[in-house]
Amino acid sequence: ITADGVVTATIGGSADEPEEIGQIELVTFINESGLESMGGNMYLETVSSGEPNIEYPGENSSGSLMPGYLEESNGDVIDQMVNLITAQRGYELNSKSITTSGEMLTTVGQLKR
Repeated sequence: ITADGVVTATIGGSADEPEEIGQIELVTFINESGLESMGGNMYLETVSSGEPNIEYPGENSSGSLMPGYLEESNGDVIDQMVNLITAQRGYELNSKSITTSGEMLTTVGQLKR
């Protein structure tokens, strides 16, 4: 696969030059949030997403391909763990606050009697 999306392969195991067997297309939408998620990173065009804009890699700022590269994670594990612990502590604090306010209301209700 080349940077402009041309896919080549050696057909039949021969030692000949690889043949072009296809071209990768990149598709964008005017309203990407309007796409319907089908699961497994698959999306379906809807009326709110608009018509698909089909381009080839490297054309009209549609993006490009980087053949031979391995995609890495976009997140930092340590930062995400810190965010998870912070969210968990916030949840525990809110839960305790609700429990305490419920106990206070029960005590107030018993004082009236």
